[in-house]
Amino acid sequence: MDERGHQHGGHGHAHGAAPDADWRWLAAATALIVAFMVGEVAAGLIAHSLALLSDAAHMLTDAAAIGLALVTARVAGRPARGGYTYGLRRLEILSAQANGITLVLLAAWLAYEAVRRLLTPQPVTGGVMLGVAIAGVVVNLAASWLLARANGASGRRSLNMEGAAQHILTDLYAFIATVVAAIVVLVSGFSRADAIATLVVVALMLRAGTGLIRDSGRIFLEAAPAGLDLTALGSAMADRPHVAEVHDLHIWEITTGMPAASAHVLVEPREDCHAVRADLEALLSRDYGITHLTLQLDHLPNGINRPDGLPHKSLAPMEPEGHHQAEEAHDFHCEDAHGPAYRPTHDS
Repeated sequence: MDERGHQHGGHGHAHGAAPDADWRWLAAATALIVAFMVGEVAAGLIAHSLALLSDAAHMLTDAAAIGLALVTARVAGRPARGGYTYGLRRLEILSAQANGITLVLLAAWLAYEAVRRLLTPQPVTGGVMLGVAIAGVVVNLAASWLLARANGASGRRSLNMEGAAQHILTDLYAFIATVVAAIVVLVSGFSRADAIATLVVVALMLRAGTGLIRDSGRIFLEAAPAGLDLTALGSAMADRPHVAEVHDLHIWEITTGMPAASAHVLVEPREDCHAVRADLEALLSRDYGITHLTLQLDHLPNGINRPDGLPHKSLAPMEPEGHHQAEEAHDFHCEDAHGPAYRPTHDS
C-alpha cells in the first residue's frame, strides 16, 4: 500500500515573529544621513562641485534606502495571516530591487552630468570640497556602524539590509574619491578632477545596483540559491538508504537566508517511509541548511521493471537531457514530472 506524506519540516519555521533588524539603529542612521545631506547640498552649491552635489544626491537615496529597509523590517516580521501564507517576507526583496534600480538610474544621471562637466569644466572651490568630503567619510563610517548594529539582530543575510549597506558603502567610496579630487584641484587647479571623481562613483554605483537587481531577480524567478549544485543535492538524496528515485525536486528562496524545497521521493517496497523522510530531512538540514521542506513519499510498486532492466539500486542517475527516459520511468507514478530524475549510484 502506498503511503503519502506531506511533511513541512519539524525543524522550526519562523515565518515572522521578529523583524530582521532593530529599527532604532536604522532610524538613527537615517537621521544622521539626512542632516549631513542638507549641509552638503549647500556646500556643493557654494563650491560649484558636481562631486559634492552627486554625493548629496546619492545620500538622498541612502536615506530612502534605509527608510525603506526600516519600514520593510517592521512589516516583514509580522506573522503570516490570511492569503499571505509566507507572511510578507518578500517585501525585503522588493526593497532590495528598488534600491538596485535607484542606484542604476542615479548613476546614469550622474554620468551624463560628469561628461558634460568634462566637456565644459567649471571652477571648483577645492577647500570647501575637501572639508565636506572628509566630513562625509566620517558620517558614512558612522552610518555603516549603525547599519551593522541593526543587521546584527537578524542572524542571517538580508538582501534588504544589504541593499541599504551597498548605498552607504558606495557613498563612502564616493567621498574618498571626492577627497582625492579636491586635493588635485587645490594643488594643480585641474577642475576636471571633480567630474572624473564623479565617474568613479558612477562605476561603483552601477556595480552595486546591478548586483542587487540580479540577486533579487533570482529570488523572484524562484531560482535555486546561488552556489547550490542542484544535481549534487538530488544525487545525495537518491543515494540515501532505501530511496529508489527522487524527482520533481524544486529548491527556491522565500527570502534571503530562507531556502525551501519540495520533492517527490519513491521508496523501495516494504521499507519504512517515515524513516526515509526523517533521514532526508536530516540530510538537507545538516548539509544544505534547508529546513523548510515538503516531501511526498510513495512506495515503489512491486513488479515494476525499469527501462534498462537493472535492479533498483544499480541504476545510474538519469541525465537531465534524457527526458524521454524520464517520461518512460514516470508512467507508473507521475503524469507530469518536472526536471530530471535522480537515482542511486551504488548497490544496496
